[in-house]
Amino acid sequence: MACIRKMNGKFRVDINKKGFPRIAKRFLDLKTARRWAKEIELQMERNQFDGFTSSGTTLKEILIKYRDEKTILKKGCREETSKINLIINHNIALHGIMMLKSHHIHKFMKDLGKTRKPNTINKYVNIICHAWRVAKKEWGISVPRDNPCDMVTMNRYNDSRDRVLTIEEYQKLLEKAELSNLPQLKDIIEFAYHTGARRGEILRMSRNHVDWNRKVITFYDTKNGEDRTIPLSEKVLSILKKYRFGDRIFPISEYRIEKHFRIARKRAEITDFRLHDLRACFITNAFLSGLSVAEVSALSGHKSWSELKRYSRIKPEDLLGKVNNIVSISKKVNG
Repeated sequence: MACIRKMNGKFRVDINKKGFPRIAKRFLDLKTARRWAKEIELQMERNQFDGFTSSGTTLKEILIKYRDEKTILKKGCREETSKINLIINHNIALHGIMMLKSHHIHKFMKDLGKTRKPNTINKYVNIICHAWRVAKKEWGISVPRDNPCDMVTMNRYNDSRDRVLTIEEYQKLLEKAELSNLPQLKDIIEFAYHTGARRGEILRMSRNHVDWNRKVITFYDTKNGEDRTIPLSEKVLSILKKYRFGDRIFPISEYRIEKHFRIARKRAEITDFRLHDLRACFITNAFLSGLSVAEVSALSGHKSWSELKRYSRIKPEDLLGKVNNIVSISKKVNG
């Protein structure tokens, strides 16, 4: 509700409405003051109030604060920081937070669609959405009642994969990795294939994480926020014993390992396969070897079957032998 008072020969208008910043302005005559107050209140009612003329807080300012205070604490800090930097360099970041509408989000998604996949576009929108909520709940910044991201239809996508290496492809990949300019590449591929460890877990491994007597290794502060200890096969132990000096076992950057992996994969003429798919190879092989869901999840670190299922890429032909075994048992039972 607007409050109009006469002060020093002028009319001062104060508007203090819940969900909006408090604003004030002076006028020479009462009629103009009332007209302005009515116009601003109408804009607020219609959720059309211009944030630039009030608090001046823009989406860019909120995202920078979010990046510097929240993103920096996350495990995926580098990736999210890169995404935020892209958003703040886009025209959408120039809008006042009070004027940010769903059609602005939609246009931003459309612009990203020229170079990025649907799932990636959704991640950008989720960053804006979460920064908006943090600004409202934690920082006390006045924002509209409704989050504009909630009124946008997110992209539908199917990111499921069924790619695993055949034995022949795996051997060929190792052959080409051995010729790589990165000497440790073959050992890293074998370690990932036989343990299902994530890339970050492998590159953060330290020698003091290995218990040589118990034949186990502990991955600390993993993706799900917990530590995970797994047993090491003789094959994996033989790989680790090659690296007896220094703190980190593989002191290599993620960029470098990805670069040389792609080169080796290309030389091996293997298509549609990523370094992270080695984790799926391990999980698939673990199930085919007869391990239970509980046992495989203990090795992989997954907390639910829905998460683990995405990495289980068992094909119908893999089950042919077991199906034939069922038929044989049925014949014996039926006489």
